[in-house]
Amino acid sequence: MTIEPMEAQPVAALPEGPGWQFEPKWDGFRCIASRQGDEVELQSKSGKPLARYFPEVAAAIAALPVEHVVLDGELLIPVGPSLSFDALQMRLHPAESRIRKLSVETPARLMLFDCLWSPDAGSLAERPLAARREALEAFYRQHRSAILRLSPLTEDPAVAQRWLDAAGGALDGVIAKRRDEAYRPGERAMRKIKRLRTADCAVGGFRYATKKREVGSLLLGLYDDAGLLHHVGFTSAIAAADRPALTEQLEALIEAPGFTGDAPGGPSRWSTERSAEWQPLRPELVAEVRYDHVTGRRFRHGTGFLRWRPDKAPRQCTMEQLGEEARPAIVEAALAEAGSTR
Repeated sequence: MTIEPMEAQPVAALPEGPGWQFEPKWDGFRCIASRQGDEVELQSKSGKPLARYFPEVAAAIAALPVEHVVLDGELLIPVGPSLSFDALQMRLHPAESRIRKLSVETPARLMLFDCLWSPDAGSLAERPLAARREALEAFYRQHRSAILRLSPLTEDPAVAQRWLDAAGGALDGVIAKRRDEAYRPGERAMRKIKRLRTADCAVGGFRYATKKREVGSLLLGLYDDAGLLHHVGFTSAIAAADRPALTEQLEALIEAPGFTGDAPGGPSRWSTERSAEWQPLRPELVAEVRYDHVTGRRFRHGTGFLRWRPDKAPRQCTMEQLGEEARPAIVEAALAEAGSTR
């Protein structure tokens, strides 16, 4: 059984007016968990099976004393004081022995936020979110466990704004949902709001565009306390009209090593065939970029180029600019705050 999850449309701010429900946007893998008799499935957003990679979650669903249930949520892995996206990616590994070892060392959690079928209410997909949430909470009260967790919610925009202000830690932003809407598979019927932040980065290298001797992306770096320049991400948001002149400027700065710490093409789950195809630069240029999230001292996604910073020395571009990764204190505060606003 493949279910297309309801998705979210990015918007700049929290929606106004009555009838909205706000939830944390967790930084994990979207997962629809279902059980039909003895058959348990964990399905990714793209429809791929995940049970092999998260056997402890599949086992928790299999252990439920129910014949049929369909739950929508987010797979998360707490590691030490943080929620680790790296640990999630490490599960996507071909060796079953490795997966089993990790499932014991760093067990995942399934943070639940929707219910499409419950033993007590039956099929819920056509019912409004308010009814689905009521069924989910009833299900959770009966079957809560170390693996299955209930995501908080609030109908108070002020609380949602405080969550958004704390985003970049355990929270990746805020999701807004209409409480009167049915579950709409595959549609961007929800709203997602992220807090975008900026950082000044030294440009330690660049890549040429595919099949064109013109700059395609800038490779961004930040200095650590030891003075090493680490590759932390890239930006390709360069205006087409600016690329010829910028290419000339960059080619005049080509000089090894570029990055003196972590460099493109090194061991990394982000590496691709093109990772080694980059030109090192003397770190003389500083670019201010906009980013949404950080994982393992790297920008999770490509960044937006904002402007050049000729007024700033590259050595001033340090790791201290990056927001902290997920902390349980933020999670616990969100849970406690949501509970007090219902």
